[in-house]
Amino acid sequence: MSEEDTTPDRPETPEQRSDRNWNELLQELRVMQTGVQILTGFLLILPFQSRFADLDEFQHTVYLVLVLVSITATGLLVAPVALHRALFRKHLKRSVVTGGDRLTRAGLVLLAVALAGTALLVFDVVLGRTAGIVTGACTAVVLLGLWAVLPAVVRRRA
Repeated sequence: MSEEDTTPDRPETPEQRSDRNWNELLQELRVMQTGVQILTGFLLILPFQSRFADLDEFQHTVYLVLVLVSITATGLLVAPVALHRALFRKHLKRSVVTGGDRLTRAGLVLLAVALAGTALLVFDVVLGRTAGIVTGACTAVVLLGLWAVLPAVVRRRA
């Protein structure tokens, strides 16, 4: 993780730093995995609801894209665990942490897309197309602000 390069005065060996970074990443993944798995499950059951047949072509397309994005986000956010399992006891913890960090960042991007898209779909079905597009766009902007802009501002100030 990038923190490795920004805390050289911390009294720990590279192995200890990798262990700490891995543990921190696992804690973050535990939070994200639950949410993305619930969202994916929610999306997967929608076609079995009676009102699903009433959706128009745009809504069906948005839904199918969301299913793919959400499943991919789930895969990316679970992948660091699979990476760790594949490289366990190979003395590659730093590579596991770096790879896990990259997979998690990609998963966060797709999770943001899935959340914004889900807001778009729900508001489109309930209130109409304009409300759906506005809500989806606002959700995307808020998540971009919270997940990208805010950390960049804090990093710049530190």
